[in-house]
Amino acid sequence: MNALSSLTGIRVRAENPNHHLWNNHGTWFLHYTVHPTPFTKERIRRSLGTKDVLVARERRDAFFELLAKEATKPAGTGLRKAVAA
Repeated sequence: MNALSSLTGIRVRAENPNHHLWNNHGTWFLHYTVHPTPFTKERIRRSLGTKDVLVARERRDAFFELLAKEATKPAGTGLRKAVAA
């Protein structure tokens, strides 16, 4: 999970390969928290559309890579909010 290291707000535990993954009745979800302002937080859960944990890990990593790329763009591009929703 190299992309995670560039996102300062995302915690990673090397001993848990399923970090940020949540199994809801057989379907894997991505589960993370965003802080839109210093005083608020929002929990995000997105279906990864798979029952295979290996596919879920790949999709999680791809999503966080996209977030890392968006974090390096100048503010005001507007895509970051759409990606998080």
